[in-house]
This record gives sequence, structure tokens and C-alpha cells, in this order.
Amino acid sequence: MTIPVYRLSIKPEDLFELKRDVWIDEPVSAQLSINKRKFNIDIAYRGSHIREFVKKSYHIQFVHPSVYKGAKEVHLNAEYKDPSLIRNKLSLDFFSDIGCLSPQSQHVFLILNGEAHGVYLELESVDEHFLARRKISSGSIYYAINGNGNFSLLSGITKGVKNSLVSGYQKKFATYQDDRMLEEMIFKINTMTALEFEKGIVKIVDVDKYLRWLAGVVLTQNYDGFVHNYALYRNRKTGRFEIIPWDYDATWGRDVNGKLLAHDYVPIEGFNTLTARILNIASFRKQYQLLLSRLLEFQYTVEHLQPRVEKLTNGIKPFIEKDPYKKSELAQFDREPDVIYNFISNRSKFIKNQLYKLD
Repeated sequence: MTIPVYRLSIKPEDLFELKRDVWIDEPVSAQLSINKRKFNIDIAYRGSHIREFVKKSYHIQFVHPSVYKGAKEVHLNAEYKDPSLIRNKLSLDFFSDIGCLSPQSQHVFLILNGEAHGVYLELESVDEHFLARRKISSGSIYYAINGNGNFSLLSGITKGVKNSLVSGYQKKFATYQDDRMLEEMIFKINTMTALEFEKGIVKIVDVDKYLRWLAGVVLTQNYDGFVHNYALYRNRKTGRFEIIPWDYDATWGRDVNGKLLAHDYVPIEGFNTLTARILNIASFRKQYQLLLSRLLEFQYTVEHLQPRVEKLTNGIKPFIEKDPYKKSELAQFDREPDVIYNFISNRSKFIKNQLYKLD
């Protein structure tokens, strides 16, 4: 198994401009060569705190040709704080396996102006092309970008009342009318009575898919995943919102800084206002309990996930040795599968012992 090699060329003056201020979102022009095909692109740094890492992550938009494999843009994540470099992909693939909409991803090896820059994870952008490739109904898409994506009337940042119900969301593919539908959804989540909520929430949120997403966040233990690190998609055909995971490197037993995280750090109920209201309904709580039980038996096991971990690590190991930012950490890379397996085993026991809380 090998991974694609991406050759990136940026003129010195444009590279200087890119490096001048890591917080500037304005892209510079560049060329990208993939399998002997050349693309004119716009490139900028991506992410928030990760921009300060020595190994940068990038947002790439195709200019000419304007689309590659059905995508107009992709993200190249350095996965710098993850010593395995596979947690993000392992998570997103897990979400897809359990029935959630989830971005596709692949590892690539990046060369910039002839110099090796290492192993990256290419992430599919969640946009209108994401929907088209899956042949699902068009609809609005928003990114939850901070703690205000908590489905509450109160800010997760200031703790006061939000100035706007769409604060915390970045519009990716939406209209003014879509903004109103998002506001209405958040307002109803917070103002419906318990009886109204049980009957009404299924009309504005795909509850089955939400519970699958919730199970995915809880099992992979993404602490930040409940209030951001997700995208919202409103299916115009059904009129219901669905939730899509995003940025899942801080999972499987490590936090955003790559530090070990206790297997019982995130509770079985998760958190955010929508989750609390859904799990307050006995029928939804039981549905979630049965879903977790099935996943713990069949899909969230070391036996099921180990072949995937091995395939991913074996595929990128020859390239880790060429990664200037990671080659000195090869011994730790070799130990990471066991860290992941131990986490799965301990997390599984913890969740099984917490299932009674959903009775």
C-alpha cells in the first residue's frame, strides 16, 4: 500500500506573503501536481490554534481546473499533535460506518517547493459538492466554529444571552431564508414544552441520525465535538437538520494537545442543550441505549477496529520516516496502536457500566 504524493509549488514572493501572518485568510496562488496532473490553486492556512504549529495545515481551492474528483476545495491537515496521525480518519470512517454523514479522507505525502513537508490528511469539504457526490438532496450547510454552536439561547463563551441565534455558525452554503430556519430550530429546541418537544423535534431534526452522531462523539470521546467540530445540514426535501462530524484528531484517548485523556472523561450522556432535551424523552433515551449496546457489541471493539488501525498505520509508516516533523517520533508512532486499543477496551467497559443511566 502507498499513499498519493502531492507536489506543491509556491513562488517565493507568494510563500513570503503566506508566512507573513498566519492569521490572514487571504489565499495566495500556487500550483499543485497530483499524479502528473497540474492544477492552479489558491492556498491559505487553515484552523485556529493549529496555525501556530510548525507544521501548517492548508485550505486548497481549485482554480483551473476548478474541480478535482468532484470537489472544488480540500483541506490538508497536518495532524501535528496526534502521534498516530490516524485518529481523525479513524473517527470519520467510524462515523460513516455507524450511519452518519461523514467526510471522506485519505493520507497524502506533501512536498513543497521540492522539500518534503510530511504526511497530511486530505479532508473532503462539507459543501454542495459533498451532497452532490452522495446524490442526496440539496440543502443549507453551516459550520459550528466555536462554543456558541451549543443549540442554546445562551452563549457558550460569555454565558450571557446570545446576540444572534446564528452566532457560532459560519455559513458555508445557505441563503437568508436558511438563516431563519436555523434560528427557528434553535428557538424551538429551547422553548417547546416537553410534550411539544417529543412530537415536534422529529419534524425539524433527524433524531435517529442525531443519536448516531451522539454515539460517535461519546465513543471516540471528542470533548469539543458537542458544541463545535461539526457541520449542520438541512435537507430541503425532508426539512430536517442532520449533523456531520469535523476535526476529530483529539480522540481515541488523546486531547487537542496530544496528551493522554482518561477514558472516562466524557459522560455517556454527552452535553449540549439539544442532547439534554432529546435524552430527557424516555423513548429517545431508550433508542440511544439500544444503539450504544449494539455498537459496543459489534463495531466498537478492538477486534473490529484493529485491522483498520493496522492498515492505516502500515500505509503511512514508510512516509513517517520521511516526514521532517515526525521522523524523530517514530518509536512513539509504533506504540500508538496499543494506546488506541487500550482506550477502546477501557472506554467500552466504562460505557457498558454507564448504560443503566439511560434506563
